Amino acid sequence: MGLFDKGVQKTKQSFFQKLSRAIVGKSKVDDDVLDAIEEALVSSDMGVDTTLKIIDSLESRVKSDKYMSLDELAAMLRDEIGELLNVGGEVSSAEPFDLTKKPLVVMVVGVNGVGKTTTIGKLAARYKAQGKKVILGAADTFRAAAVDQLQIWADRAGVDIVRQNQGSDPASVAYDTVSSAVAKNADVVLIDTAGRLHNRVDLMNELTKIRNVMRKVIPGAPHEVLLVLDASTGQNAYQQAKEFSKATDITSLAITKLDGTAKGGVVIGIVDQLKVPVKFIGIGEGIDDLKPFDKKEFVTSLFSIGDLKG
Repeated sequence: MGLFDKGVQKTKQSFFQKLSRAIVGKSKVDDDVLDAIEEALVSSDMGVDTTLKIIDSLESRVKSDKYMSLDELAAMLRDEIGELLNVGGEVSSAEPFDLTKKPLVVMVVGVNGVGKTTTIGKLAARYKAQGKKVILGAADTFRAAAVDQLQIWADRAGVDIVRQNQGSDPASVAYDTVSSAVAKNADVVLIDTAGRLHNRVDLMNELTKIRNVMRKVIPGAPHEVLLVLDASTGQNAYQQAKEFSKATDITSLAITKLDGTAKGGVVIGIVDQLKVPVKFIGIGEGIDDLKPFDKKEFVTSLFSIGDLKG
């Protein structure tokens, strides 16, 4: 079983069970089939707006040929969803971030509990394995546990970490981290930030302040603002994405826990609504289980035709 097959297996099973019940014995795509596709997409947590966009497009395509085969229907769904995931230009699935920037500065955001610190640890391990010099910045200073957890990941990955006492100014930690990265000629800087402040204005001010101090050291930093979302929370992940995109300019997404949920459609809905590309997906607990996102492989795994005939 391929990487993406594992990642979308539960979503796929749920989707195709609903679909196969609706199309068994049918020889044409009628309103019942379209309704079943709509229900299956919504229940995979793709979101109503994105689902309706796909259904409208399918409706106009099947008007001319109601007697299309299920193979053709699956191919159409693949096309439509592939198109929705096509944002942010062509991203290399081998290396989603631009490592020609030295140091590449990535500010990582997301609510507590979605796997943010774990994602940073796995990214650190990934770049260390490529021979890159990596520095982590523990700018989530509100929770002692966050700093300690990042320290554990830094030790596991064998990379440097810049940290201060709990309650210290997060922007100060970020400043020290990028200054240290320049002094040590580092390749990659990963900055952890607070998962949630009291309100969006607090969050916005905090993230803006962190960005501003980093730019004093490295103009243009951060080069990436990576939002980490937990796929298993479904529409909650979409709400979080909307809130964070209001608080700061999100440039890329990392989706965790994709293998443990039937809500994989949320990936498509978030990309469609925010127009921000997914660059990494988490499909397990291991240090190597964060992989670059390959949209073609994802869509092919989700809509492999053999299962539609089931």
